[in-house]
Amino acid sequence: MSSIKVMDVKAEIISDNDKEAAALREEVRKNKVFFVNLMASPGAGKTTTLVRTINALKRKYRIGVMEADVDSLVDAKTIEETGAKVVQLHTGGACHMDVAMTKSGLDLLDCKDLDLVFLENVGNLVCPAEFDVGANKRVMILSVPEGDDKALKYPLMFEVSDLLLVNKIDCLEVFDFNFDALKENVSKLNKNLEIIPVSSLTGEGFDKWIDWLDKEVDSFLKDARKDR
Repeated sequence: MSSIKVMDVKAEIISDNDKEAAALREEVRKNKVFFVNLMASPGAGKTTTLVRTINALKRKYRIGVMEADVDSLVDAKTIEETGAKVVQLHTGGACHMDVAMTKSGLDLLDCKDLDLVFLENVGNLVCPAEFDVGANKRVMILSVPEGDDKALKYPLMFEVSDLLLVNKIDCLEVFDFNFDALKENVSKLNKNLEIIPVSSLTGEGFDKWIDWLDKEVDSFLKDARKDR
């Protein structure tokens, strides 16, 4: 019998990350900050969605954003124009944020004067789904041009998300996108995943998304303040 020892390195890394994420989630709760991890493919409309979301809620909540990218300041500069507090996180080639990187980002953002924080994760439907970053909610965006079959190709992202925004519905006439097929595929992976069709360009459907988020944040802050 071989005496060679074997370790599943990926499993160990994810397990350690999950433990740290739970601790960070509790720390963020104590600081009374609602934290959203926003995930999507490159070009799905994360930044445009954030801009419209921030403008809808900035009079009610103090909002901060962590922009995670391999490089550049493009998205951070766009978010800065909304008046929200923003920091840019360069991942140095990493395809996702983990909890240690996120904690450093939160420290840089300095959340003591914030109510709502977004992490715009690296554009990717694979790696970000594997790593819990300590957020209260995980929201994913799927854009119409990507197609309705992505739940079949990238199931974990749909399994771990709390809400699915289907963006760019203003393009439905151009692309062959079947909402019924999407809903059927998603329901097999995550029966609790609510789907909200939106257009971050025109604002169509945004009332429902803003209402969902507002209720989540408001309920969280009320409960967090009771913990004093």
